[in-house]
Amino acid sequence: MAKQHAPLDNDTAIVIGAGMGGLAAAIRLAAMGLAVTVIESADTPGGKARAIASPAGPVDTGPTVLTMRGEFDDLFALAGQSLDDHIRLIPQPILARHWWQGSPTLDLFPETEANIDAIHAFAGPREAAAFARFDRMAQDLLAAFDAPVMRAARPNLMQIAKAAAARPRIWPALLPGISLERLLRLHFRDPRLIQLFARYATYVGGRPRHAPGVLALIWRAEAQGVWAVEGGMHSLAAALARLATAMGVRFQYATRARRIVTQQGRVTAVEVEGGHTLRCRYCIFNGDPAALTDGLLGPAAQTAIATAKTTPRSLSAQVWAFAATPQGADLTHHNVFFTDDPKAEFGPIGRGQPAEQPTLYVCAQDRTPTAPPGPERFEIILNAPPNLAPTPDEEPRCRQRTFPRLRSFGLTFSPDPDATALTTPSHLAQMYPASQGAIYGRSPEGLLAAFQRPTAQTRLPGLVLAGGGAHPGAGVPMAALSARHAAEAIRQDRISGSRSMPMAMPGGTSTGSALTAPAPSRSSPS
Repeated sequence: MAKQHAPLDNDTAIVIGAGMGGLAAAIRLAAMGLAVTVIESADTPGGKARAIASPAGPVDTGPTVLTMRGEFDDLFALAGQSLDDHIRLIPQPILARHWWQGSPTLDLFPETEANIDAIHAFAGPREAAAFARFDRMAQDLLAAFDAPVMRAARPNLMQIAKAAAARPRIWPALLPGISLERLLRLHFRDPRLIQLFARYATYVGGRPRHAPGVLALIWRAEAQGVWAVEGGMHSLAAALARLATAMGVRFQYATRARRIVTQQGRVTAVEVEGGHTLRCRYCIFNGDPAALTDGLLGPAAQTAIATAKTTPRSLSAQVWAFAATPQGADLTHHNVFFTDDPKAEFGPIGRGQPAEQPTLYVCAQDRTPTAPPGPERFEIILNAPPNLAPTPDEEPRCRQRTFPRLRSFGLTFSPDPDATALTTPSHLAQMYPASQGAIYGRSPEGLLAAFQRPTAQTRLPGLVLAGGGAHPGAGVPMAALSARHAAEAIRQDRISGSRSMPMAMPGGTSTGSALTAPAPSRSSPS
């Protein structure tokens, strides 16, 4: 029989994964007085907010859009610190620049009147008035869903109904069968504007014709402000890790989690690579929740959430991350080069195939807002299906879908990136086991998708979820917001739970996993 440990300390927590949700959870738990250890397979923090080396410095390979900066201000405030003393966030005067073949570009701004004027000049007075109505509806949607959905531990249907009843103009967005694209067609006639605002479905891994109309609220979340992170999004993760360390959080990098250990039906430890066991009262899992249901953290955690909470899967992506000198197109920080035919993009993706005519998102990482001299860092993202099997011609075909298309807009790079700059869905599947390459966890498609995502509290006492795969969903601020729910679940457990602990009995059969294996030196989006 394995040797029994002494009774557990009620104030010990292990965080599996140093992504944005895991970092935020570690900070919140440390502020609550818990002893926190973060185990992370990679050599650096950030999870999908990774970077790879380039001649211009580390280039982001994951998320690029930062909204809701207040979530991060709050994390630093927990330690009596100011975010601005640790990292520079630069408000973007242009939210994004949008490009179509044979069309003027369209810039969108944080100010509603500036957007009305821009759309008036771009598409005429009727579409400007349509935008004003859409903008008000999206604002009401955000207001209606913020407290009962995003800020709540689990979506509250009663509160949503009350909020909706007070805002009649959001009712069309809540009708069964109303997709985001269909909702936009009720507002706009110009196909370019439908295509532009429909793209917000992809922010959380959905297709515009299948994602619910309520996702129009993402527009207003972005319109409240977008910030660039000086040095790149990975620098924000590094700053959070430094803050956590200063608060007493311990980090163990290049460490693989193998099994969540339980005794008498409650988490008591996490077994890591090599058989070493870290005792804990709480385990915060900051990975794809499908890793639990697939048994990658052992049998005890396999039934902690329902499999239906992790399937179907969201979109994946093909991502280029590189440094080069650009020529031609006048770029801002965020740029979207639209396909001529959205059906030619999302039709193949829905059939599990790469799009031959994709929309191309180009992040000019160093334009904050002006361009630096010399080579710049770029990230280019193409939507793709999950579970996309690798093929020998995948890289040249992706290259052909990317750079000739950008040249048709007048944008060229010198030098062109080499094959090591490309991350594919199969790479993502290897880096994030059980994800199947999906970036955003469970698919957001379907009217009730927001209610089917796993919440922080699981069926296994002591096991809590944080990150983009858990409620409230994908994206850097949403992952940070999930940490609020995780910390609150633990706070409630400490209030209501017994102070006498079961004893950990490590041993038995471990379920091997590459769950937290060191990631290869490749790019990955989020």
